Amino acid sequence: MNTFNDTFLRAATKKEVEHVPVWYMRQAGRSQPEYRELKKKYSLEEITKRPETCAWVTKLPVDQYNNDAAILYKDIMTPLPGIGVDVEIKAGIGPVIDKPITSMQDVDKLYELTPEKDVDFVLETIKILRTQLTVPLISFSGAPFTLASYMIEGGPSKNYNKTKAMMYAEPETWFALMDKLGDMVITYVKAQINAGSQAIQLFDSWIGALNQEDYRFYVKPVMERIFASLKDEGVPLIMHGVGARHLTMDWQDLDLDVVGLDWRYPIEEARRDGIVKAVQGNLDPSVLMAPWPVIEKKAKAILDAGMQQPGFIFNLGHGVFPEIDPAKLKQLTAFIHDYSKEKLAQK
Repeated sequence: MNTFNDTFLRAATKKEVEHVPVWYMRQAGRSQPEYRELKKKYSLEEITKRPETCAWVTKLPVDQYNNDAAILYKDIMTPLPGIGVDVEIKAGIGPVIDKPITSMQDVDKLYELTPEKDVDFVLETIKILRTQLTVPLISFSGAPFTLASYMIEGGPSKNYNKTKAMMYAEPETWFALMDKLGDMVITYVKAQINAGSQAIQLFDSWIGALNQEDYRFYVKPVMERIFASLKDEGVPLIMHGVGARHLTMDWQDLDLDVVGLDWRYPIEEARRDGIVKAVQGNLDPSVLMAPWPVIEKKAKAILDAGMQQPGFIFNLGHGVFPEIDPAKLKQLTAFIHDYSKEKLAQK
């Protein structure tokens, strides 16, 4: 029987490790040929609602790349139908919501999430994976701002004008929406932990669109409430956003364990700026399109910076995209393990 590899959990809580743990955002699916074949038969939503299939997709990159953690295959939109938001994931576009939130009346109509009824398939997938995996299972939720941006814009946006307009022009509606989404995130995450998830990542993918002053006033209060509600659940909590360098010290204030960094923010600078929590990151996923010597050089620099202090998890600065060759991810994982093991043994 394989022994359980808890390296990721130890790094997330700044304990001693023998090698730097690694997992990749969007490692499940995207670039894997087996996944692409599956997608010819089933949509993302259909896969998530078939727990055995979803578990297989989640476990596949761990088996192929030898990663130190699995990330549950699903979408940040997955719980929204349970609160009354009709979402369709359209190929080449992303999540589309036909009836965006435009008023307090729309916010008032949102339901409370009942995980055992609304996302029972997610909980079942988690239970299956806990019987199959020998590495920790990370589950996740979208964070309120990013979820709200889709709900208000009606889909992906480049500038979030409608979202910001509601913040500035209708703060009462905005804060009511933040409260509803905060409740949903807490309920959703606790259900995933109770089902067996061993770590949680909150994706606030588009939070970098806000300046620090607006983040602190319009968003940070709900994030404080979420993390305060989750801190006693006994699993590491990770925060990740894109283009959010200016907000990381605010994340440092929150009751979380790991600060995710994108590729724009060097780890050494984050440490100098005062990030003392564990950090996760932060290879630019585009680098994986380069020849191996370039990938190795970039990865080595990130490892050298990350290993200067306890509490480092190697990841990409954003998710794997479809054009990336799975063989490079396997090669990169082996390099991270071998290089970091040798370096850490010298300390």
